Amino acid sequence: MGKRLFVSIDLDGLGEEVADLQDRFSDVPGLKMTDPEQAHVTLQFLGDAPSHRVEDIVEALDDAVAEAGVGPFTAEFGGLGVFPSLDYISVIWLGVEAGSEEMTALQAAIEPRVVELGFEESDHDFTPHVTLARMEHAGGKEQVQQTVQEEDPTAGTLDVEEVQLTESELTEDGPEYATLERFEL
Repeated sequence: MGKRLFVSIDLDGLGEEVADLQDRFSDVPGLKMTDPEQAHVTLQFLGDAPSHRVEDIVEALDDAVAEAGVGPFTAEFGGLGVFPSLDYISVIWLGVEAGSEEMTALQAAIEPRVVELGFEESDHDFTPHVTLARMEHAGGKEQVQQTVQEEDPTAGTLDVEEVQLTESELTEDGPEYATLERFEL
């Protein structure tokens, strides 16, 4: 049986701030909010991995985090954005204002290590972000465009001391995340 895995930095303790930001979009039709208590920055999405490969992944991540040479840092979250563009919105996100260099360095060290294990390389440049909502239909597109362009909220700071290997289990209520392993910076 496989596991659906990704490497993340969890926003532990910022759930309320994330929920407050999501409230700005609460009356927009067609949005599916993420669980603010599970907010995170994905450094690398691995996808489905057979259970027997987890040990190899942990070893690779251990090496990658050490190689990245990133010590504990403070991340500051703020600003709103969308993927792929304001004309066609599929994801609304919260940006990383401080700490993005460290996150990018970690991601740059992690990706080649997991690609060596046979995982897919990311098909787009890494942009550190926290997914707030996914757009299921464009009914509220103009509202989203306006909020993203006119507001520049902040969502607090976080002392980042570790990276997590996270398992995502898809349930009827949305994905449930569980930390499989922690890698100290």
